[in-house]
Amino acid sequence: MITIKLLGGTKKSFSTDRLEIENDSMTVSQLLELLQKKIPKNLPQLNVKNILIAINSIDSSTLEGLATVLKDGDVVSIIPVIHGGNVGRIWFNIFKTSIELIGIKNDFDDPIKFLEDLRQKHMNLIIQGIRFTYILNLEHAQKIITISLAAQKTNSMLSNKPETDILMRFACTRQITAAIQKVGMKRQEDFILIAVGKKSSLDKLYSKLEYVLTPIVFPKNKSGFLKKEFGISKKQLQSVISSTPLEDLLAEKSAVLFR
Repeated sequence: MITIKLLGGTKKSFSTDRLEIENDSMTVSQLLELLQKKIPKNLPQLNVKNILIAINSIDSSTLEGLATVLKDGDVVSIIPVIHGGNVGRIWFNIFKTSIELIGIKNDFDDPIKFLEDLRQKHMNLIIQGIRFTYILNLEHAQKIITISLAAQKTNSMLSNKPETDILMRFACTRQITAAIQKVGMKRQEDFILIAVGKKSSLDKLYSKLEYVLTPIVFPKNKSGFLKKEFGISKKQLQSVISSTPLEDLLAEKSAVLFR
């Protein structure tokens, strides 16, 4: 038996926030197919392209994605995500911790001071800013943040500050100065604010940022830029057996920094 937790708008598809499903070693993909068949015709259908799947509070994309095999006793959380061309909220859970990605229009004279002020006002959150050009897509962001949070749990961070560890892992470097120069905020260049903490605290932060929000859009042509920036060759990409080889290689570069 596995437990399905339905969060946000996904509850509307089943008129409940919790389901119990008999498990016969099904994959995440098979579970989604089963759930779609169970939705009554008079209720909203489940948009599988705009959800995140967490298994026991771990994002499934950091496991085997849709091919992840579920075990009896697993708790599967289905989380709606708004992304693309709308100014919507993108949030997900990793290790029972909430994370939100917020697009920020950078019209500040001093974006570093803006970030420092946010940290002072929201001291119960981990907050970091990464330039748009250095985040390939949502899956890339999730993988890097998962690695950083895992390092925090195992006392293997690259820095004594978790927000600095996140910065260094997106930059794939042990050098703080190099990380700031590579992926850190710059004047007149929009960035993605990464905030980690309790959902209630994220809500408070978001409410204070409405005047500077900008849509988070991940253009497909960004992959060429990142391959060049991080020295990833075609041969390396071809050697990765995955539907997301570039994301996986970037995550690998981030993960091996501590070794």
